[in-house]
Amino acid sequence: MTEFASTPRCVLVTGAGSGIGAGIATELARDGHHVVVTDLSGDAAQAVAKSIRDEGRSAEAHALDVTSDESVAAVLAAVSRPVDVLVNNAGLQHVSKLEDFPMEKWELLVQVMLIGVARLTRAVLPGMRERGFGRVINIGSIHSLVASPFKSAYVAAKHGLLGFSKVIALETADTNITINTICPTYVKTPLVDKQIADQAKTRGIPESQVVSDVMLKPMPKGVFITFEELAGITAFLMSSAARNVTGHTIDVDGGWTVQ
Repeated sequence: MTEFASTPRCVLVTGAGSGIGAGIATELARDGHHVVVTDLSGDAAQAVAKSIRDEGRSAEAHALDVTSDESVAAVLAAVSRPVDVLVNNAGLQHVSKLEDFPMEKWELLVQVMLIGVARLTRAVLPGMRERGFGRVINIGSIHSLVASPFKSAYVAAKHGLLGFSKVIALETADTNITINTICPTYVKTPLVDKQIADQAKTRGIPESQVVSDVMLKPMPKGVFITFEELAGITAFLMSSAARNVTGHTIDVDGGWTVQ
């Protein structure tokens, strides 16, 4: 269990059918929270929720398209209890030079990782205000802080999260609602595995060199971030100890940005 386990809450996690979202959902459920596992793939969401329930924990699953107002409204109407905590995690990646980057793909990345965050946050805020409690936790990236070549859409969307969070922190300062962005470096997920292959192809180097020279080399600690670390930070941000932590960026970068 994470160190900052708090009052049991209903936590909706987007993009929780695999990777970081699934890891955070599983760890928070182990802390006693009810987790709403959502993903574009309903089957993937159901599988994660089932694995959580098989551990004797509390979870439900819903298919959710964060680019659709109708999908967001339908899910929030269907959840079994009011959402206390929103974890905006849904994401995707495309690696390409801008000249070769399909604009429809560029737009999709921004729709999912920036506009989708605004859409979900906008939808849950009225209920949070009514109940006098809410936490919005965005899963950003090291690329919310620095840039890498061939990731123009991803970097633009993740940078945008920081400005969005600062504005919403001010707009919700009159109640016990906070919004913060966790910015990890690389977490070993299927999305990162695909990036390794894509980067190797784009850069013309072996996949092992992508890991050692592109991903881990900028990190003085030189290790991938774990799900447990991200879940622990999320649990802290959910807790009463963090009621005055809002609009902030939590860097989990192994020392990358202090150099």
